Amino acid sequence: MTDPLYRSDPYLREAAALVTAHADGGVVLSAPLFYPRGGGQPGDCGRLVWEGGEMVVADTVKGEAGAELLLAPEGAVLPPVGTELIQQLDWDRRYGHMRVHTALHLLSVVIPLPVSGGAIAAGKGRLDFDMPEAPEDKEALEAALNDLIARDLPVTEDWITEAELDADPGLVKTMSVAPPRGAGHVRLVRIGAGAAQVDLQPCGGTHVVRTGEIGPVRIGKIEKKGRRNRRVTVLLGA
Repeated sequence: MTDPLYRSDPYLREAAALVTAHADGGVVLSAPLFYPRGGGQPGDCGRLVWEGGEMVVADTVKGEAGAELLLAPEGAVLPPVGTELIQQLDWDRRYGHMRVHTALHLLSVVIPLPVSGGAIAAGKGRLDFDMPEAPEDKEALEAALNDLIARDLPVTEDWITEAELDADPGLVKTMSVAPPRGAGHVRLVRIGAGAAQVDLQPCGGTHVVRTGEIGPVRIGKIEKKGRRNRRVTVLLGA
């Protein structure tokens, strides 16, 4: 199985591809650079450029059979099937998602409780925790999170079979989002290595390769969302 470009190289900003299909107001490409919305992470945006035309990519979602579907604005002209084109990613937006997504993994380390939901934007993100009472010391949480970031830990991936994941359900921290399944294997994102490992969990999103790229963060609101839930927001830029 060949990984899509957004997974094999999340830092790739431009790439060639071939239009293989049209569906639901968008196009399917042979080698997708754009990450499809899922797991709390928004779909990528950007544009497609070909000889004699271009198309804005307004969003990316999963289409039929799991194919990445690049959506055009209403009324836009789609590149014909068979067209060779260049994908140009809105890199600043994607990179913001990568930094926030990795920061949220670390937030789940400093708050080691089950995660009941989450969402990512380019400059901030949030996790909902099964946490009946709010943390007593928000400043201490923020300091612990920034300490992990400043350690500049490597962020790598491994793959296990779905059977191996079933045998070790403790790897799954999220109560509301199931790990991507269906291909027989599951991707694990690891932060740190060896004795310095701090996190390992299933995830299909895009991340930075070292935690230092996240930069300083601050913890924003901690909101009550039901009897047992607290929503914790993280903002890039301390």
